Amino acid sequence: MITIGMDLGTQKVKAVALKDGAVVGRGQSFAGFDPAQAAEHAVNDALNVAGLKLSDINHFTATGSAMDLAPHTNSTVSMMGADAKAGVFLIPQARTIIDVGAEEARAVKCDERGLMMEFVVNERCAAGAGAFIEAMARALEVNLEDMGPLSLQAERASPINASCVIFGESDVVSLIHRQESKPEIARAVFDAMADRVTSMVHRLGITPEVVLIGGVAKDPGFVASLNRKLGLMVQIPVYPDYVGALGAALTAAARAKGAFK
Repeated sequence: MITIGMDLGTQKVKAVALKDGAVVGRGQSFAGFDPAQAAEHAVNDALNVAGLKLSDINHFTATGSAMDLAPHTNSTVSMMGADAKAGVFLIPQARTIIDVGAEEARAVKCDERGLMMEFVVNERCAAGAGAFIEAMARALEVNLEDMGPLSLQAERASPINASCVIFGESDVVSLIHRQESKPEIARAVFDAMADRVTSMVHRLGITPEVVLIGGVAKDPGFVASLNRKLGLMVQIPVYPDYVGALGAALTAAARAKGAFK
């Protein structure tokens, strides 16, 4: 059986191809102004890697903020449901899944079957998501990919406001004028983000094991700050940014078999 799962996020579209429960292809494309076209590119990339054709697909499930725009779909699944299913598939002991993407952060509590039990979502502000790092990197005049390694050089961090990107950027500019070092400011950015995400997760309640997914999970600076704030070591899958798409593909497989979950 061959299924496709797609995660249509605000910044990128990711697709995962499954064959008999194993990942055989991945693809992604920038969402841009035409998420539907980006979805086509991501699916084609995943199929090309897998050596498959569109006609080979038994079921296609989409998730993400723009999932209604996905082409070829047979069904959709919530982002929280996809996170829970894939999180437990990848790490069977997972019970709390934290997903930090470009524009939003959320946390899901799930059972041993990968079914969502409860969830919380960060307030509609990018201060707790990847866009906050991008804005602060511009203020510091450093490359986005350098922010994490830079922050790991700091031994301390000055507090900044993470309730809003604009307020946070104002605080960063003030720290620059005070001639704080870039590593310390970078760590302050990640600590502020981690504070916001930790506050969200505590509203849900932390049940080990805790798994971090989403594109921001690849940033060592954020991971270090989150571990400190949570007081534990989060687990991170090999492809954290594809977990939502994988969850959609797993959902597609269940639905193709008649287990409509």
